Amino acid sequence: MMEWMVWTLPTALFFGVIATGLLGMTIWEVVSPTIERKGFLPISTTRGDRFFIGLLTSAYIHLVVVGFTDISLWLALGVSIVWMAILMRWG
Repeated sequence: MMEWMVWTLPTALFFGVIATGLLGMTIWEVVSPTIERKGFLPISTTRGDRFFIGLLTSAYIHLVVVGFTDISLWLALGVSIVWMAILMRWG
């Protein structure tokens, strides 16, 4: 079905997880509308804002690991997951 894109399995899984996250956030927003709140971030944010900021910072974490270290990407993934959990809860 997606052969025309020549995606590898990890690439397809990556975008599938992001699409699933966006779908889940959309359903959550429809079921329980969010209000802006102020956490440790210097701005008031909604769940969607924190999710977007978390995706961006996770990408930067991976870019730093790939560009400047020899650390395994699994460690970057673990750090990104922990960061996203902290950001969504207290950000």
